[in-house]
Amino acid sequence: MAIITLTTDFGLKDHFVGALKGSIYKELADAKIVDISHNISPFNIQECAYILGNSYNNFPQGTIHVVGVDSEPTPENRHIAVLVDGHYFISANNGVIGLITSEIQPEKVVEINLPNPTGSFPMMNVFVQVACHIARGGTLEVVGKPFSELKDLRGFAPTVTDNGNKIIGNIIYIDNYGNVVTNIHKNFFEAYRKGREFELNARTTKITQLFTKYSDIINFDLDKSKRKGAGDLLALFNSSDYLELAIYKSDLNTVGGASTLLGLDYRDTITINFK
Repeated sequence: MAIITLTTDFGLKDHFVGALKGSIYKELADAKIVDISHNISPFNIQECAYILGNSYNNFPQGTIHVVGVDSEPTPENRHIAVLVDGHYFISANNGVIGLITSEIQPEKVVEINLPNPTGSFPMMNVFVQVACHIARGGTLEVVGKPFSELKDLRGFAPTVTDNGNKIIGNIIYIDNYGNVVTNIHKNFFEAYRKGREFELNARTTKITQLFTKYSDIINFDLDKSKRKGAGDLLALFNSSDYLELAIYKSDLNTVGGASTLLGLDYRDTITINFK
């Protein structure tokens, strides 16, 4: 039985997640359900794409990923099912899948067309039905017709100015620790760096060094009283190879994180100047 993953902005206070899982088990008693996240910021397409895009390829091929962010159907937000990179995605055509497939050509894309869908909960009334159909071995052609208008949001990308000497990026995600993730990928950064020194500017903060891992900020050759450590700022490429600003051993409930201490929020700008 294929794995079915769930990624939503439902949170865990209400009944929605429980009802969703119950409807899957009602269809497939032996289903394997994995929660990727239910704490996506409401209607935040970029955040959803970042989390799902960095999660799905850790699952076996054939996994079915159900996406419940901005899923209400409209003429400009149609329901789609996509086969890409050996994985199935069921979502509204709101840009999430377009961001995930920005560098990978989908194998199949269909507009979902179930007979007489009812109710105001498309995750349960439409997406669950399609997911269970695929999990039973069904094909996409049965649930929809070919679709070629996959919404593309790739415009939210870093830009290069000053003849390749400056990168302007944006914050695309703030994690549970308050770490700030930018849209600057390591390959993009290195392509323009070309071995040069750099200065990263985030509001009034300047950073000129990148670390390989968080604990590299500590110089263990120094006496403990002279070391940098918990509460200090660092920059590195995270496990997804995106440039990240972090406070070492941060805690949003006590000392704060990079987002709060630097005053950075979603879509805020950072700049990198090469020397």
